Amino acid sequence: MSTAQLTGRLFLDMVKSGAANLDLHSSEVNDLNVFPIPDGDTGSNMMLTIQGGASSACNTDSLTETASSIARGMLLSARGNSGVILSQLFEGLSAGFKGLDTADTKDFDFAFKKAVEQAYSSVIEPTEGTILTVARETGEMISQNSFASFEELFEQAIERAKISLEHTPELLDVLKKAGVVDSGGAGLIYILEGMLSALTGKTIERPHDLHYQHAPAPKAVNTDLFTEDSVLEFGYCTEVLVRLQRIKGDPEDFDINGFIEFMGTIGDSIVAFRNGSIVKLHVHTMTPYKVLEYCQRFGEFLTIKIENMMLQHNEVIAQDEEKKKERSRYAVVAVATGEGLKEQLKDMGADVIIDGGQTSNPSASDILSAFDKANADIIFILPNNGNILLTAKQAGELYNKSDVRVIPTKTIGDCISVLSMLDLTGDPDSIEAEMNASMEGTVTAEISKSIRAAELNGLTINSGEYIGIIGKDVVSADTDCLDTAVAALKLMEPADHSALMIISGKNAAKGLSAELAGIAKKKYRRLEVCEINGGQDIYDLILVVN
Repeated sequence: MSTAQLTGRLFLDMVKSGAANLDLHSSEVNDLNVFPIPDGDTGSNMMLTIQGGASSACNTDSLTETASSIARGMLLSARGNSGVILSQLFEGLSAGFKGLDTADTKDFDFAFKKAVEQAYSSVIEPTEGTILTVARETGEMISQNSFASFEELFEQAIERAKISLEHTPELLDVLKKAGVVDSGGAGLIYILEGMLSALTGKTIERPHDLHYQHAPAPKAVNTDLFTEDSVLEFGYCTEVLVRLQRIKGDPEDFDINGFIEFMGTIGDSIVAFRNGSIVKLHVHTMTPYKVLEYCQRFGEFLTIKIENMMLQHNEVIAQDEEKKKERSRYAVVAVATGEGLKEQLKDMGADVIIDGGQTSNPSASDILSAFDKANADIIFILPNNGNILLTAKQAGELYNKSDVRVIPTKTIGDCISVLSMLDLTGDPDSIEAEMNASMEGTVTAEISKSIRAAELNGLTINSGEYIGIIGKDVVSADTDCLDTAVAALKLMEPADHSALMIISGKNAAKGLSAELAGIAKKKYRRLEVCEINGGQDIYDLILVVN
């Protein structure tokens, strides 16, 4: 097979196949994180980004229209730095395809140049040894050669991309120290390989193609919207994905019509269909346990989702009420995870909290929704994570209802410092300058458990040990969480600061925060110490001195 012209429909098939291939390997990409803690989310972020483009694209012969719709979907779905850069690559491709119904390999070369230019321009300080380098060096190879077909072009592009990826540790010292290659570059290669598979007639598909996608981390439930006095009127939205099992009957004999007929006796709003040995079901029912019992007659569950529709109904009403509030001059939007921590940020002056953080980066669309909720002329957003900063900037550029100012907070400590000095009585430029200045001198340490052995910053780390992280460096490691935190605190030079905040995570041992606070008060007598039950994931403790 030889493809000389790229059409809109073929390009969409390639993108879907690329997304599916990345889906298959997203865990491998996630594991290429520099720090040996369970925070690797590059593969998931890139997967959700490209899936957003593929699922929202128009399916036409016009390459211009298809590429543009894919790019728009990716811009809105972008998560994390690698996800944003990936969306910018496809935005650049779309610009390069503008005005074309089809493209040949020379047109693709031009578009790929545009893609690389767009991706580099989206980052204030581009770092070599990342997905940017892999894309750029691959594009340079494409420009230096002629190709008889798109199959030949993608085969050589993948070969060059792999060479580039292997060299990333030589360009980025943090990768070399961790003994890994760049995760974003690895994700890009999986996408290219999936696109090549579609070109050769071997499109990669996943069960997600049954209109079910990777879901972001479950959003926090507002339990106040369904109390002990509430009455369940709307039942449960129940969705399952079932794999038919031969031990329970011949999958070939499964009667989908009879299956749907039974569901009609216990619910409504039924959508059910079969693809091979997988059955996808959506039903509204007052008795979800009957749905589960019946499904297990035929197989076992791949996924289950049951949601109280009264909660959804009441949440919509509550959101409508919030939208009615008068538009304000200023609003502050912050990103955080952990119920206690989110409440603390609200108490300090954040108007809207976006649920998210490490491993659950919000999309650009999530941030745009938060801007709507803020309903202000000028919105200051605090991303509180270096991997959310680019997404926040991209959302700010897409939003045209307000003047959005992105404050480059990279940690919760930065956010706390900004909010502790918050004064919204001046002009926007002065307020923004004061917010940026308030982060100076703040030091944040994060304590988490290592998921693999590593040699970092002169420390030998064993799997299961605790490590302390300040900025981009692992500064302490020990089998005991408290000892790890004490060692990290010492390096934060608390004697030069006036306050220490200890934020305990949901997995922190009982009494750990109080024990650390006692040590800090005894050792650093001038230090004002406060404790917060943050409830955050990943980090057992977050220490902030300012």
